[in-house]
Amino acid sequence: MIKTNPYSEQDTHRAEIWDMLVTRDIQAYCDADWTQVAEDFIEQEFYAVNANNSQDPAQWTFAFSTLADYREEWLKQALAAQNTAYSEPLKTAVHRATTLNEITIENGRAIARKQFCGTIQRADGQADELLWQSIYYLKHTTSGWKICGFTGYLPYTA
Repeated sequence: MIKTNPYSEQDTHRAEIWDMLVTRDIQAYCDADWTQVAEDFIEQEFYAVNANNSQDPAQWTFAFSTLADYREEWLKQALAAQNTAYSEPLKTAVHRATTLNEITIENGRAIARKQFCGTIQRADGQADELLWQSIYYLKHTTSGWKICGFTGYLPYTA
């Protein structure tokens, strides 16, 4: 099931963020097409931290100091997914595993907690497990909400 934006009727700011981080991101990933999300970032401000699935910040690492580095890894992962034989539609499975219910906005900045909890069944009988969460840092600009960075691969919590 493809999820619909829960904010579209009552909150334009959260609706825009949700569409960017869920609808557009999942579509771009499944298509392995960075151009669909390229304009969603502030390149000059971007950085990302990898929590390495640890609650201990001492275990976290500086994952991407530039958007170009992140784009390269994103494309590598998206292409790997395209080259994997799944026994179910990838887009549907990623939507099923993705939740974005928490978006806090204050003074033109936002944080959004995107969670992944589920599996994608592969044609070989195995499954790819998605079990982590990411915190995105966003900024409202004259052209809408943009991603400044994120802390990814945090341990999943309900």
